[in-house]
Amino acid sequence: MARKFKTMDGNNAAAHVAYAFTDVAAIYPITPSSVMAEVTDVWSAAGQKNLFGRPVKLAEMQSEGGAAGAVHGSLQAGALTTTYTASQGLLLMIPNMYKIAGELLPNVIHVSARALASHALSIFGDHSDIYACRQTGYAMLCSSSVQEVMDLGAVAHLSTIKGRVPFLHFFDGFRTSHEIQKIEVWDNDDLADMLDWDAVDQFRRNALNPEHPVQRGTAQNPDIFFQAREASNLYYEAIPSVVEEYMNKVNAKIGTNYKLFNYYGPRDAKRVIIAMGSVCETIEETVDHLNAAGDKVGLIKVRLYRPFSAKHLIAALPKSVESISVLDRTKEAGSVGEPLYLDVCAALKGSAFETVPVYTGRYGLGSKDTTPGQIVAVYRNMEARRPKKRFTIGINDDVTHLSLKVKENLDTTPRGTRSCKFWGLGSDGTVGANKNSIKIIGDHTDMYAQGYFAYDSKKSGGVTISHLRFGKKPIKSTYFVSKADFVACHNPSYVDKYDMISDVKPGGIFLLNCSWSGEELEERLPAAMKRTIAKNDIKFYTIDATHIAKELGLGNRTNTILQAAFFKLARVIPVEDAVKFMKDAATKSYSKKGEAIVKMNHDAIERGVKEVKKVRVPKEWTRAADNTTAVASAGGRPEIKDYIDNVLTPVNAQQGDKLPVSTFVKDADGTVPLGSSAYEKRGIAVDVPTWIPENCIQCNFCSYVCPHAVIRPVILNEEEAKQAPAGMKMKPATGLAGYQFGMTISVLDCTGCGSCASVCPGMKGNKALVMKPLDTQREEEEKFLYGYHLPEKPEVADKFKASTVKGSQFRQPLLEFSGACAGCGETPYAKLITQLFGDRMYIANATGCSSIWGGSSPSTPYTVNKDGHGPAWANSLFEDNAEYGYGMFLGVTARRNRMADLMKTFAEADLPAAWGLKEAAAEWLAGKDDAEASKAAAPKVVAALEKANAACGECGCEFDALYKEALKNTDMLVKKSFWMFGGDGWAYDIGFGGVDHVLASGEDINVMVFDTEVYSNTGGQSSKATPTGAVAQFAAAGKAVKKKDLGAIAMSYGYVYVAQIAMGADMNQTLKAIQEAESYPGPSLIIAYAPCINHGIKGGMGISQLEEKKAVEAGYWHTYRFDPRKEENAFTLDSKAPSASYRDFIMGEVRYNSLTRSFPERAEALFAKAEKNAADRYEHLLRLGSLYGKK
Repeated sequence: MARKFKTMDGNNAAAHVAYAFTDVAAIYPITPSSVMAEVTDVWSAAGQKNLFGRPVKLAEMQSEGGAAGAVHGSLQAGALTTTYTASQGLLLMIPNMYKIAGELLPNVIHVSARALASHALSIFGDHSDIYACRQTGYAMLCSSSVQEVMDLGAVAHLSTIKGRVPFLHFFDGFRTSHEIQKIEVWDNDDLADMLDWDAVDQFRRNALNPEHPVQRGTAQNPDIFFQAREASNLYYEAIPSVVEEYMNKVNAKIGTNYKLFNYYGPRDAKRVIIAMGSVCETIEETVDHLNAAGDKVGLIKVRLYRPFSAKHLIAALPKSVESISVLDRTKEAGSVGEPLYLDVCAALKGSAFETVPVYTGRYGLGSKDTTPGQIVAVYRNMEARRPKKRFTIGINDDVTHLSLKVKENLDTTPRGTRSCKFWGLGSDGTVGANKNSIKIIGDHTDMYAQGYFAYDSKKSGGVTISHLRFGKKPIKSTYFVSKADFVACHNPSYVDKYDMISDVKPGGIFLLNCSWSGEELEERLPAAMKRTIAKNDIKFYTIDATHIAKELGLGNRTNTILQAAFFKLARVIPVEDAVKFMKDAATKSYSKKGEAIVKMNHDAIERGVKEVKKVRVPKEWTRAADNTTAVASAGGRPEIKDYIDNVLTPVNAQQGDKLPVSTFVKDADGTVPLGSSAYEKRGIAVDVPTWIPENCIQCNFCSYVCPHAVIRPVILNEEEAKQAPAGMKMKPATGLAGYQFGMTISVLDCTGCGSCASVCPGMKGNKALVMKPLDTQREEEEKFLYGYHLPEKPEVADKFKASTVKGSQFRQPLLEFSGACAGCGETPYAKLITQLFGDRMYIANATGCSSIWGGSSPSTPYTVNKDGHGPAWANSLFEDNAEYGYGMFLGVTARRNRMADLMKTFAEADLPAAWGLKEAAAEWLAGKDDAEASKAAAPKVVAALEKANAACGECGCEFDALYKEALKNTDMLVKKSFWMFGGDGWAYDIGFGGVDHVLASGEDINVMVFDTEVYSNTGGQSSKATPTGAVAQFAAAGKAVKKKDLGAIAMSYGYVYVAQIAMGADMNQTLKAIQEAESYPGPSLIIAYAPCINHGIKGGMGISQLEEKKAVEAGYWHTYRFDPRKEENAFTLDSKAPSASYRDFIMGEVRYNSLTRSFPERAEALFAKAEKNAADRYEHLLRLGSLYGKK
């Protein structure tokens, strides 16, 4: 049977096949599985039907545990129900998985297998999560490629319906879930033909129903539980045969050869690897290469992992095998061996292969790339005189010496395959353009196409590397491109940061996006790059896509221009065809936005083709000399220097794969020092702010709103002004005679968002900040560093109080240069909090955007002040952040209570007056719960304790041990400030129960919610914070219900401080609310409006602060404060009555205006409803003012 070809990734393939068999999908977003649920939602909204003649009913739950519960209930009600998940999300489903399996309910969970958080979070792929489920009773079926996801996904659904055992269908996160391939897709008629319709009917008849009621889920006693548990054995014994039956049906329909265990290689192989997942594709390539050279090696691909059928494994093994290596993509610390290895050993026991040596290896944890060279090392280990019985591949383990060395670096890609590599900047459109290129080639030619996209952990603005392959044969290369026919660098700042050119094959093509002339290329290109280009006859081209994009009105979106340049140079397909296909795609994508937008993109395509320039490579480049200037080691605090030199610098240079295990032994628990982001100096901005002193009113608004803390005011005394670097701009400081004011800008840390310029009031209509090209402003970095190292001035702090917007900005931000998106709406709030309380803060950070920009390796943007004090930051999980932060509070409280006991003892004791301990202890006790008082008392207590300890010595008296104990715990003297940071997905949904409980505790903790109104980190899924009418993932047709009122819920307790803020709308109110919340001796909740890149703001994220202002003016967002300390007027509505059009505001964001194009009638109804909700909300807030007027 011939099937249609389509170009898609593994997630789409799983969703495609699942949709046909699904009545209900209960879901919750988690990377990298979210796309499966998102496309299901889109198809359902469009009315696409399943095999049963209905669109899938999709329900987004508040957590993965909730999704599993909904799946369980829906199954019991007789609806075939599916879910999609990964990692921690899958683990939250485990309790219900036991129930679903125990009740023999047909269900498939599609899992894009991902690492579990241990010493650190990893969102990338391995098998840790699925192995944790092998005891649940779910059958487990593995797919190794995008095509297999499509084919075997059907086997999972068909088998669970017939066999009544639920299935976990898994494939590798990112490597398969996000890899794009041209594959054959199922037609619903073929799936319907294989479906056991009688089993479907039986399932529905067996469902709970009050018209033929039964009871399930009863409690059983010791007398019968064991026997009842064993009664399901027959179903599990039958499952291998059921799966085999459906594999054979699939094989008959589409000409494949799927088996429970597939052998690949010659029947007389001596050495065999057993593995499952995407690595099998790489192993197949390697097997072909080695056997062509005379080797005798093979591979067993495990497909049905649970139930594990020993007889099928034994039947698949060649009788000639002399040694076996089992590869596991997980680490089970302390075990005899990893799970698949243990299963294989048990299966071979008592068979003809019992005496064959079996070795065990770990590979690919956290998406570590696994190459043919590493697979060769596994085969070579088996033939070594003294093979390693346990080993790792892909790393250099110089501590326990388990790693195998790679001695043969093979190129196993099929002849004729074109390999391409693109280096881009997150959000510049490179990845999207490359996906489009794959679709063009895959859908319009008979070629096979593969795309895989590697990212760092920064938000938009990080490094993206696209790996593309095209060829006439199916592509099995599930590893990075390292030998490329074409390499493109889309950001010129990368040329001296990354070794991109060594990946280009001799005679290949290198395209650089830059505005440099021939003389500037000579100056800017590193010598090593020049030598490689010249010695390898690499064809070198440039294009100034950045300026072309600006001329055309595309802003910084260079992707279309560079995509056209790629098609011209790479000639994968005729350039004329590529131009036609690109224009057709642009017309389809932008026609609803008007002819002008379509023409703009068509012009970009044409200019991308025309304006590529070939660079003449001088012969002298073969002898280009390296810069002899030695790279200086990092300066700064001792604990940071080693980390910068040995971890951050190589990782940021894309050399982290080469770091040995010994690098991390000292901090095996995942500890990293604060402040490393200051050493990155990425220089990624196109334009950066330039200060014009004569237009500046010294308001410090620009510093206040800067998302990355790159713009900071300084005040210099006369001597400091004289010593300042030449050309440093300054003007007399307002209100401080004899002092100079300057605005310093770290241009190499700036992302170029323009938030600073957008809020600058300027003077007489002239802005004090304008955006200029980075290359014209590089000398400003020296001036920033000069200002950074100036000492703090008490007179400045006295004159400009931290309780004012201006004064707060003379305090050092202890969050700087993060990986947040340019214009981020979240970081300005977090930065401000660190300026106010950072030297005594604990931060428990929920997993999400704020944990990624706040704590993604290797960069640590939270930093320390000149005393070495700064926020103590940690991340536990997504769902338990409030409880985690509360635990920090409880732990510190217990320790401070012990310190209070000691101080009370000292205060009541008859101690020598010369020590001053009695008085210092009394002072501390009186002010221990006040931040400023405890700060003032702390040094006095320390000095007195040191005197007491010195005088007492080792006398052994009853106080001797107490002095020493107190001295060891002096870091508990200053009152700490406890904060839980997280987004609305955490606070409104998955973590709401914890947030509610912690707020209800009455304890002195602070909850900060960055409300982006979507799950920002996983791609913009709907949360309970998403307002009516907004389009989001899982709300493709617009959210139908209104936003949850988290503030009102918290206020109902009566003793929780609650504030709703929007920095861009009211800077003073934001500052006042944060200070009031922290000073309140009880629980506080702050809900901060945070515009997000997912909103699609017209005008871009550079106006995010203005968007906040518009939101309040339109009555979309309201600002208020509820302070339980006040006997009268406890509630203050700070925002005024709406003065602008609500409809105009929402139509300025794609998340709303896109609904008018896809569902215009529904849009009108929902927008009217949303506008009424907003008006009702304002009236409600007015009534609250009356309600809390007097207590």
